Amino acid sequence: MPFNHEKSRKIYVGTYGQYNSGSLFGKWFDLTEYSDLKEFLQDCFEFHRNKFDSDGCRPELMFQDRENIPDFLISECSLHKEVFAYFEAAGEMDDETSEAFEIYCKQINYWPSNGYELEDQIESFRESYQGFFGGPGKDATLEYAYQYIEDTGLLSGVPQSLERYFDYEAFAKDLFLEGYSAYEGHIFIDY
Repeated sequence: MPFNHEKSRKIYVGTYGQYNSGSLFGKWFDLTEYSDLKEFLQDCFEFHRNKFDSDGCRPELMFQDRENIPDFLISECSLHKEVFAYFEAAGEMDDETSEAFEIYCKQINYWPSNGYELEDQIESFRESYQGFFGGPGKDATLEYAYQYIEDTGLLSGVPQSLERYFDYEAFAKDLFLEGYSAYEGHIFIDY
């Protein structure tokens, strides 16, 4: 069963043989129409079945363009074996969390090159991800610092007359020097 996600995930597939002959002939394939990598590749080879490389072998597929597929899942000639499982997992998340998961995989924990299984990557992400604190005109680090102080009760017991002198900006700066990171409004605990 294909993964369910509102975004189309497309790849324009040609062949190296045609490209080397000066042709960009190919077809857009939407990954949401396939249940797994094998089915997708079979369809690609079926589409290019009459195109043979100079040695008469089955053509070498070339992924010439893509839409909504993160760099860490695709190269010019291959898709990561977990691409469908990744999109299925991301499709079960709300949009903000899915966006954060992509950031986590790409910029923080470098999946799949880190060697983690997808399930381990998801678990690590859930432990690290603190939420989205950005938005128009908002400083995500400062917003998170306010939330952190409230959640931990850091200033509980401090008289209100003194609490207003607390430097939230300096606290946020210190908090994000060690232990926390912000990416596009998303906050993560560093491990």
